[in-house]
Amino acid sequence: MKESIQSLLSYLEIDSEPSIVLDLDYTILGANSAYLRAYGNPAEDAPVGKKCFQVSHHYDKPCDLSGEQCPMNAAKKTKAPAKLLHIHYTPRGQEHVDVELRPILNDSREVVGYVERINTIKSASVQATGSGLVGSSPVFNKALSDLSRVAKTDLPVLLQGESGTGKELFARAVHDGSPRKNAPFVVVDCTGLADTLFESELFGYEKGAFTGAQQAKAGLIETAKGGTVFLDEIGDVPLTMQVKLLRLLESGTFRRVGGLETKNSDFRLVAATHKPLQKMVDEGKFRADLFYRICAFPIELPALRNRRDDIPKLVHSLLRRGSGPLGIQYVVSEKAMHALMGFSWPGNIRQLKNVLDRARVFADDGRIELEHLPEELIRPAQTNLAREFAPGKLRTKKLTSDELREIETTFIGSRKELAEHLGMSERTLYRKLGTG
Repeated sequence: MKESIQSLLSYLEIDSEPSIVLDLDYTILGANSAYLRAYGNPAEDAPVGKKCFQVSHHYDKPCDLSGEQCPMNAAKKTKAPAKLLHIHYTPRGQEHVDVELRPILNDSREVVGYVERINTIKSASVQATGSGLVGSSPVFNKALSDLSRVAKTDLPVLLQGESGTGKELFARAVHDGSPRKNAPFVVVDCTGLADTLFESELFGYEKGAFTGAQQAKAGLIETAKGGTVFLDEIGDVPLTMQVKLLRLLESGTFRRVGGLETKNSDFRLVAATHKPLQKMVDEGKFRADLFYRICAFPIELPALRNRRDDIPKLVHSLLRRGSGPLGIQYVVSEKAMHALMGFSWPGNIRQLKNVLDRARVFADDGRIELEHLPEELIRPAQTNLAREFAPGKLRTKKLTSDELREIETTFIGSRKELAEHLGMSERTLYRKLGTG
């Protein structure tokens, strides 16, 4: 068995991605150099001999017994490769990874072990970061898993979701994870463009094609040159232009405005919309043939209110990315963060960014407090507090120290004012807050 493992490891050494050999009890029997670099820690024992779930997840039992899916179960049943997106611990911190498990079969086609190959998803981060996608909530991970699978193909992708959910970042992540990543990523904003302007922007025009066309100009399709074209808000494309867009996608050819020469296109399409395209098809407002052409692989992007656990990561990421006085590193107080996490965010991440940009203007010392946030964020927290802990109710409810601390995080005002609101003396409040 040892000789077989060594032979397999010699083969895995040519792979630049981390790979390990596992037995049926999750024990790591061997690892290639890429895995040792990625998961080895000089201060600890080598990962070989440990359980894979101990190294990757810091669990004391297998993933499927810890609330996560495990590719080993699927690979054992089907005797075929299984692939899942996981979050792994590494010496660099937590990272999103694609885990691909391949079963090792003996002469009787029985599973005797596995080869696990791990591919880090570089377009997304579990921690706050200065660029790219950020998150670790289940709905975010679902969208990221879909993205990771389709990125390596050339299928058209349709990103669907509410306005402000980060469609352009997801589109760029599709491009960066594809074989076209070294070619251009071209963004076409379809909102508010008239037919003629949309056509000339997309396909370009020849000299003299219309008034003001004093020289020929290449369109965005030509500019893509083997890369990715991102059609943002494709639901706004006029019906007359939808015909020409469909012809482009089906034939791979186009002509500049005012031109006779047929040109070949070479690009991967990623489209996005917040509109209900299927309903628009039913109402005759969007062509059915174009819809089915662009919807080869739909991905639903989650609203921010459905991924509240990601808000602190997003807040710290946006504060690192936004503009502010040079040298100031912004922090958010506990009360302010509580209000940010409790808001419904109808405008999603775009609205969150605007709120933080505004708060930065008031945070002279770099600390964003509750009073630096807009009234619509503060009011709901105060309303809930007043409703649940109104003085009239407090006579029938004895508050614990933990409950008092929770109330304090949302209350605007001093502790003296809080004590008056709760109908107790300031000394009693201090005593309860100071004890566990």
